[in-house]
Amino acid sequence: MNSKSQKAIIESNRLFLREMTTDDFDALYKVLADDENMKYYPHTFDDTRVRNWIQRNIERYRILGFGLWAVCLKETGEMIGDCGLTMQLIKGKILPEIGYHIRKDQQQKGYAKEAACAVRDWTFLNTPFQIIYSYMKHTNEASYRTALSYGCKEIDEFEDEVNGLMRVLAITRQEWECLYYKN
Repeated sequence: MNSKSQKAIIESNRLFLREMTTDDFDALYKVLADDENMKYYPHTFDDTRVRNWIQRNIERYRILGFGLWAVCLKETGEMIGDCGLTMQLIKGKILPEIGYHIRKDQQQKGYAKEAACAVRDWTFLNTPFQIIYSYMKHTNEASYRTALSYGCKEIDEFEDEVNGLMRVLAITRQEWECLYYKN
């Protein structure tokens, strides 16, 4: 099954997000195995880590009904990254978090913001969560700006054993409603 024939979970102006499959290995490898793209992670992904990443998300879809979805260009169907909702350990608590990874040659085109906004809206429309988080290494300015761009505010910092100083940003359902119903 190719990416254009798979059912979109979410659509935005230029993108559609769909469940990942094992057929997405090559496209996702270009994102997660890129040293520059993954410089804020403890490691760059190898074949096994990329395959495990896909399998973890497939399992999340089955158990939770959500996970990181494949981010695809509407125009071509090409997968350029992932974005979605996962449950993450943030400062000792399991919390809903929007994460995103966009292939390096597709960055700085607004795709991460567009995908994250779509996931934010989907989350508040389809789940009972009252707050959504994003967290990243303190030095990851691009991810920080993306979280701000979809309405988050910095609410905390914490020291992580593996990643060092982490920033925590969040948007509440009430803050989202002001944005969503204003437009």
